[in-house]
Amino acid sequence: MKANYSYASAVFNADFNNFAPITANQAWSLFFTLGKNDAALGDNPEVGKLFTNITIASVVTFMLGACIFTSI
Repeated sequence: MKANYSYASAVFNADFNNFAPITANQAWSLFFTLGKNDAALGDNPEVGKLFTNITIASVVTFMLGACIFTSI
């Protein structure tokens, strides 16, 4: 019996990825759609890299800001 859960997350469907590695686009698509769709951002790998780099830059900026402003 193959169940397709229309109201559950995409990761609970039997045909999701069968333990294959997912791309950054799929990961960010699952994050932004709350797990409903892994293809929301399309196939362009630059979009996933963009969101990853924005996240890294934000974390580094806040860490540097915290270090600078706590030492004043």
